[in-house]
Amino acid sequence: MSATPKKSLKLFSGSSHPELAEEVAKQLDVTVTPQAAYKFANGEIFVRYDESVRGCDAFVIQSHCNPLNDAIMEQLIMVDALKRASAKRITVVMPFYGYARQDKKHKGREPISARLIADLFKTAGADRIMAIDLHTDQIQGFFDGPVDHLMAQKLLASYIRDTYSDEQITVVSPDSGRVRVAEKWADDLGGTPLAFIHKTRDPSKPNQVVTNRVVGDVEGRLCVLVDDMIDTGGTITKATEQLLAAGAKDVIIAATHAVLSGPAVERLSSCGAKEVVLTNTLPIPEERRFPNLTVLSIAPLVAEAIHQVFEDGSVTSLFDGRA
Repeated sequence: MSATPKKSLKLFSGSSHPELAEEVAKQLDVTVTPQAAYKFANGEIFVRYDESVRGCDAFVIQSHCNPLNDAIMEQLIMVDALKRASAKRITVVMPFYGYARQDKKHKGREPISARLIADLFKTAGADRIMAIDLHTDQIQGFFDGPVDHLMAQKLLASYIRDTYSDEQITVVSPDSGRVRVAEKWADDLGGTPLAFIHKTRDPSKPNQVVTNRVVGDVEGRLCVLVDDMIDTGGTITKATEQLLAAGAKDVIIAATHAVLSGPAVERLSSCGAKEVVLTNTLPIPEERRFPNLTVLSIAPLVAEAIHQVFEDGSVTSLFDGRA
């Protein structure tokens, strides 16, 4: 008996950010596979797919947003259901990787939760992980299998370059740890000067930063302040105020993940930044938006990466060999 193998791509969406999944599906010219998903009275999550998934190449997309633990648990259960229903290959697509900031120990008796997340998905049955702008590159080594690390920098830099082509730009890192990322930004923007904010942070007090001074030439220039995520906005808004005090003409904030916890919206809208440019890796509801906010869609990038994985093509080629 012989048979010709057939490839079938199926896209599955969790409940945290269905709008992004629909955008990705539209780019791929597929539909999101229907499923029944609900919670029991005690909070337990249940998922069942409404059609056969046997032998398919499954892509499970879920952004880890608030309530973050529910989003992660739902995605784990979706992966387990696919494994038990005989999906051929399961790729976990997490535009925002939950717990990514807990990637190392600062002090004794602390967890490395980013590694735990990778282990959980491997145990659940994931064959591959796809994520966007991980907090640190080392997280790729936490998962025992292929990891596609997508970068939103090209999308964000293209927008900045097209919108502010007549300006003298300086790329600014909010701390010394992200200077290498800022260097890539400077290359994408045509070799602009670099600067960074020298700051101190107490690891025992999360979301609290003491900004010290600006290092680099920013006077009279448009400063593009780049970061991977904005949580409460404390770091980025203090850096903005410091740049303006140092003589910057204007400040553009550009980041991938709009966590926007607590006072973030108020801080961003009143910090003096000319524009805040984010992507939709996480949902940004209307009540969390403000006049100088621009949201770029990451869906074309995710869709193209999914297409390359499905066709056994090169994801690295999407980033000029730098991924």
